Amino acid sequence: MSLFHKKTEELSDVHYEGNAVLRMLSYLKPHWKIMVVCLALVLALTGLELYKPIITGDAIDLYIAGDYAPGEAVRERFTGVLLAAVKYIGVLAALCVCTNRIQILLQKVGQSIIYEMRRELFEHIESLSMRFFDLTPVGKTVTRVTNDVEAVHELYASILVKLFRNIVKIFGLVVVMLARDTRMALLSFVMVPVVIALTVGFRTLARRAYQVSKTRVTALNTFLSENLSGMKIIQIFNREERKYEEFSDRSEELYQAFRKEIMLGAVFRPTIVLSSVVAMAIVIAAGSQGVLAGTVSFGTMYIFLQYIKTFFEPIQDLAEQLATLQSAVASAEKIFTLLDEKPLIRDPEEPVRPEKIQGRIEFRHVWFAYDNENYILRDVSFVIEPGQKVAFVGATGAGKSSILNLIGRYYDIQKGEILIDGVNVRDLSRDQIRRAIGQVQQDVFIFTGDVKSNIRLREESITDEAVREASRRVNADRFIDRLPEGYDERVTERGSTFSAGQRQLLSFARTLAFDPAILILDEATANIDTETEQWIQEALETLMTGRTTIMVAHRLSTIQHADKIIVMHKGQIRESGTHQELLERKGIYQKLYQLQLA
Repeated sequence: MSLFHKKTEELSDVHYEGNAVLRMLSYLKPHWKIMVVCLALVLALTGLELYKPIITGDAIDLYIAGDYAPGEAVRERFTGVLLAAVKYIGVLAALCVCTNRIQILLQKVGQSIIYEMRRELFEHIESLSMRFFDLTPVGKTVTRVTNDVEAVHELYASILVKLFRNIVKIFGLVVVMLARDTRMALLSFVMVPVVIALTVGFRTLARRAYQVSKTRVTALNTFLSENLSGMKIIQIFNREERKYEEFSDRSEELYQAFRKEIMLGAVFRPTIVLSSVVAMAIVIAAGSQGVLAGTVSFGTMYIFLQYIKTFFEPIQDLAEQLATLQSAVASAEKIFTLLDEKPLIRDPEEPVRPEKIQGRIEFRHVWFAYDNENYILRDVSFVIEPGQKVAFVGATGAGKSSILNLIGRYYDIQKGEILIDGVNVRDLSRDQIRRAIGQVQQDVFIFTGDVKSNIRLREESITDEAVREASRRVNADRFIDRLPEGYDERVTERGSTFSAGQRQLLSFARTLAFDPAILILDEATANIDTETEQWIQEALETLMTGRTTIMVAHRLSTIQHADKIIVMHKGQIRESGTHQELLERKGIYQKLYQLQLA
């Protein structure tokens, strides 16, 4: 197993510090009235189930096995049996009604809670810092929102009420049996210690099995997410067979985990059934002697046989429900661990709210490291005035893209200050900062939907006309208008049906539609063909007017007309000036320029 996937399983096994059960129960507070109704229905249901064998048993004693002379009171006996049958049918009908209402109410509560939990999870995930997504596999996060939430749904939809029902049923059976015949009841309970011991053992083993299987599900989902996203690379390097072997290994691990769960159930259930059969045999043997001796009636014998059959069922169900509860708790622990993940970037309690961001950016002695140890930026200071066009250049790893991430406050710095319009970014809300920044990246992400939804991004204030205008200004309309459905053209995941240049133009239109005060171009023309680049260059002069524009580019020909070029080297600013000034200085920039010319 690779180091990455070992790390993934370690992340999946993080132990939740709080009480997951109490926290899960807190989600029931808005639905407490419905739960009270359900519990009342459960009590009624349990009472009806306990009363059902008594109807038959009493009918046997009173109207069938009674000491009657031949032909004596035939009508009374028939009427009594008929009345008992009507009662029995009435109890069955009431049982059906109670069961139906409980199921409907519980499903309603369960679905409502799970709906809110999914919303809460996704909202929280959106609030997390980029550092979380740098370290956490996508498949793990997807598992939390899908598999684990669905496992928790079982708790609210059935387990809690069933646990209550079975506990009430067991105690009810004990009370009724003792009240009916103490000696017969004690004989019926002979196998209870054995069943309790089996239940405790099963619960312990089942908890471990559920924890292992959930960890394996997370690992498999993580593997699938990573490899499906990288399928092109797998096929390019002909690694299908090797990846299939890795998938088979993880699938086998999951199969073995599920197989262990099944085997536990396969051993536990028959053992409980055997215990009930032994208890029934004891009752039949002792009851038969009582019937012959006249100390036990046929009706009582029947009632106890029915109760024994019923008595062990809730014990078996209780053990299985406890195991399922452990599964739900294990999933809840993973969900709550994610919900308790604190965003590293937080808004101030009372953020500064300027009327409009003008776009002045200043770095004051900034030191930054992604891991708080290995500094990417070292004592970086510069000022970008509103409306100025500034480019950052340098070798890979010099810190150019890190500067862009810090301006949008996707990460926080360790030392120094970053100011926008003279205000420290820590004193501004993230929403305000990011609304003022439009960023075009080298790797464009296109969402499933249509063209206009990928430009608007569900911002309803951006009209269709604004979408078309933004597309026109970046020349994206030149290819959109040629699509069969135009702006309504369906887009597949990641925009795989579009060329790299077309995806970049869509990204550019998306950025401009939001009319940002600060425009960031992170290698925006790196993957674009010559014709498409020419379209963008034609629009850039107009688009940059009145906006602070920050560019990062390896191709120096695209940033020669910038007002200022800042040369980065090993996390520090080494040179700064216009294109011509830097060439005359004959330093790092001139070497980079000559290398590209060569």
